[in-house]
Amino acid sequence: MAGASPQGEDGAGAAASNSPTPSDKSVAPAHPHPAAAGEGGHVKAGKWGLIIGAIGVVFGDIGTSPLYALREAIGHARDGVGGDLAVIGVVSLAFWALMVVVTFKYVMFLMRADNKGEGGTLALMALATHAVGRRSAFIFILGVCGAALFYGDGIITPAISVLSAIEGVKDAPGVGGRLDPFIVPVSAGILIALFLVQARGTAGLARFFGPITALWFLSLGVLGVIHIFDDVSILRALSPHYGVELLIKDGFLGFIILGSVFLAVTGAEALYADMGHFGKAPIRAGWIGFVLPCLTLNYLGQGALILSHPGAAENPFWSMVPSAIYWPMLGLATAATVIASQAVITGAFSVTQQAVQLGLLPRIDIKNTSETQAGQIYVPAVNNLLMIGVLVLLFVFQSSHNLTAAYGVAVTGVMLINTLMAYSVIRHKWNWPVWAVLGALIPFGFIDTVFLTSNLLKIPDGAWMPLVLGAALVLLMWTWVRGTQILSDKTRKDSLPLTDLIEMLRARPPHRAPGTAIFLTSDPDVAPVALMHNLKHNKVLHEKNVILTVRTTDRPRVPENQRVTIEPISDDFKKLTISYGFMEQPNVPRALGVCRKQGLKFDIMSTSFFLGRRSVIASATQGMPLWQDRLFIFLTRNAANPTDFFHIPPGRVVELGAQVAV
Repeated sequence: MAGASPQGEDGAGAAASNSPTPSDKSVAPAHPHPAAAGEGGHVKAGKWGLIIGAIGVVFGDIGTSPLYALREAIGHARDGVGGDLAVIGVVSLAFWALMVVVTFKYVMFLMRADNKGEGGTLALMALATHAVGRRSAFIFILGVCGAALFYGDGIITPAISVLSAIEGVKDAPGVGGRLDPFIVPVSAGILIALFLVQARGTAGLARFFGPITALWFLSLGVLGVIHIFDDVSILRALSPHYGVELLIKDGFLGFIILGSVFLAVTGAEALYADMGHFGKAPIRAGWIGFVLPCLTLNYLGQGALILSHPGAAENPFWSMVPSAIYWPMLGLATAATVIASQAVITGAFSVTQQAVQLGLLPRIDIKNTSETQAGQIYVPAVNNLLMIGVLVLLFVFQSSHNLTAAYGVAVTGVMLINTLMAYSVIRHKWNWPVWAVLGALIPFGFIDTVFLTSNLLKIPDGAWMPLVLGAALVLLMWTWVRGTQILSDKTRKDSLPLTDLIEMLRARPPHRAPGTAIFLTSDPDVAPVALMHNLKHNKVLHEKNVILTVRTTDRPRVPENQRVTIEPISDDFKKLTISYGFMEQPNVPRALGVCRKQGLKFDIMSTSFFLGRRSVIASATQGMPLWQDRLFIFLTRNAANPTDFFHIPPGRVVELGAQVAV
């Protein structure tokens, strides 16, 4: 019952959605760029401004991979065939992973599957469901799993990124290991500060994200160019032959190596997820024209350095940096990793907002941190949980080398899910023949599966963590969706059709009270619980009565001229439907202002809002298992206040309760 507010009438009035499923990483991270969002969510900026903005937000995660990706992969490869092939083969695999997974799959292919300009797992799920034309349990499960795995990735990315940068002090000139004991505490301090600043918003700082990250990539490219000449034979790595040869000669070890090589493409999902904030063209231009060349040059430079100085394999990135610029480079690396972490955090906020809108999670307190930019949101509960999770990882794993074992599983899982969901879009929306769809997706699916299984081998070393977290979130979402469905079905079965109630009121008119009453409900066809209780206990009916339903569509945003739909039922009753996209936050009073253009006027301060507050009790004989009932009840009790969630003036709200067993 994705999209339907689980609370329905029990205070939420959040209403049923026509969206068959959730959205996405729609799961697209909120864009931290200071410019106001334009139509479709794209930032209003010039071409170069969009490209620089995309470099700062979209490529932050993948841009920090050179700090640790090659180090881990070559460390495994040298345990096998060793020699030059270990180095050239790994660099070749990293380069072709960037080409196939990022360039071919995401930039060239998957970015075409956009949902009104938005991308990411949840947006793709909504698009796939729309393409199929019905609710699909398979697509729904894929979307829920993808959203859950994203949170797992969101906890690991800040920890490994910042830690890998601060670890650069180990090789700093003149330090000699004296600062090693401070690496974890300093990393923790930086991350705590990053999470604490979220409440104030990052719009002011965001204007510097693009230029700083662009300087970071430029530095990567320059360092690579300098060291390629250490051993120009590294250019052989541009041929896929050496990567394939390494995998064949290393056998099962080559399979393990792929798990580390994948670290080079973590963050690829961000290209697709952030498409709605910048548009396809700026992201494609930024990747092909700037980011990909800089990353390629850096990996080639690291490989050449290791070929000429094998000892550099212990930490090839920091071995590249000249002593004269070591400390400035360390500062730049730290800034780049903080920016990458910021993108993941805002992404988690955005996913949460969409999950709430689509009925996958209970209402959660979501705050706007910018008056001019809709994408600037702050979710206190998610921020606190992420901070705790990141700090636990930091102190448990202690080093980026240990964290790499946990990294990758969540990302590869999301990538495979995207490939599977793309089938419905390509087959039913693009109308490709089956042979063409399979011809396009089977190679991508095979590569995703190989990377996923190679990363699953790291489960004993820490990869279990994002899987356990993802499983817990899937259980949470499933409990919420299932509990909501049971509650909705039970309410509908026990309720009176609205048309029948209106006929009864005509036959026996009650006392009329002046003013307008708005009854929030998730099902506009049945008499709201609050209306029934008002008639039963107060024995009055207002002069004007509006049955209000807030629905979430399968589109990212709804144009203002399509925001409200008014349907007269009788002289006393009207149905009002307010529609929002899964990327939007509901604001009922603002939407009511739109009604004036359609002839329905409200004086918000003389209008009463009636909410049905349902008290849910567990039942061992019906619905879900008792433990799941209790989990659902816990979620309902901790949901955000509907008055705040819908921005309704508190002084105009009347809540009437009822007890329901699930």
